[in-house]
This record gives sequence, structure tokens and C-alpha cells, in this order.
Amino acid sequence: MRDASDTIAERGAEIVAIGTGDASYAAAFVRDERIEFPVLVDDDGDAARLASVPTASWARLLGPSTWRASVATLRRGHRVHAPGARPAQLGATFVVGPGPVLHYEHLDPDSVTHAPIASILAAIPS
Repeated sequence: MRDASDTIAERGAEIVAIGTGDASYAAAFVRDERIEFPVLVDDDGDAARLASVPTASWARLLGPSTWRASVATLRRGHRVHAPGARPAQLGATFVVGPGPVLHYEHLDPDSVTHAPIASILAAIPS
């Protein structure tokens, strides 16, 4: 998302991230990843529950696909951050608005598969 933030802004949209860690965890993530958009925290998991974002089993979290993705992330020069307060919480991406209109929803099936940027960009209303 960070790398597409200028394109997203040019289309009149903005990014807001919601993380599973506490404020100090979010601050470290923002600093380390050079994030320039707002990052909020969902300490108690209410936002994830309300959005029906699933959690993963420990076997899925610690499986081979996660290790392969972690190694690939490190090879690309990125840091693999320690898990937040709820490490089994999977991610999701939503394109919402203007107003209470949901244009796109992607619930990550595991901890390494995220919404394709092209799909996110295509869902931003013009």
C-alpha cells in the first residue's frame, strides 16, 4: 500500500491502516516502514470482529507458506515485524465511500496473501 499511496491519493482516495498491536507497536511499524498515512490500533479486536475478518489457526500461521513469504520479504530488504497483540488475526482490505458504500472487500485467506494492488485501484470510484 505504501508504494501505491501516491496513485491512490491521485485518485482522490486515502489510506487508513488498522493494526492489531498497541500504540508503541504501531509507532515502530510506521517508523520502520516509512508509513505516511494514518495507522490506528484495534487493541481489543472490535473492528476486526465487526468487519468479520477471520483469524488463522496456529498451524496455518506457522506453516511452510508463511516461512517462504518471510524469507522472500527479508530478501526484498523489508523487515518481518514481531506479531502484534493478536498474532492470529488475519488482515483485510476495504475500499469504502464516499459515504457508507463498500466498493471492495478482500479478507486475507492467510497471513501472507493480501489484496492485489490492481484490484484495490480498480475499486476506487472515479
